[in-house]
Amino acid sequence: MDNKETIDLAIKIVELDLLRDQIWESYAAKAGNQAYELLRKVQNSSSQ
Repeated sequence: MDNKETIDLAIKIVELDLLRDQIWESYAAKAGNQAYELLRKVQNSSSQ
């Protein structure tokens, strides 16, 4: 893997992480105290 491709992939990972944080904040604000429980239920149902 060349350096440019490696750096591009690292940048994408950072961008995805930032997006994930933004989505989590919006989701947690809407889901409230149930946020973690609901997320786990959705994760478990989509992995089956």
